[in-house]
Amino acid sequence: MSTPTSSFITIQQAADALAVSTKTIRRRIADGTIPAKRIGSQIVRIPANALDGIGRDLAVSRRA
Repeated sequence: MSTPTSSFITIQQAADALAVSTKTIRRRIADGTIPAKRIGSQIVRIPANALDGIGRDLAVSRRA
């Protein structure tokens, strides 16, 4: 069973969604933080749901 192509996004779309550069997305793919599939020799696609939970929570300190 194959996954519909609409559930995959481009590197540029991922970068836009996370407000980072395409270079950052490529680094995260290389280090395994973001999973990706290579289609052919040059096309890379990222599962759309792979961006869920990317990033980290920031600690908020409260001053009295």
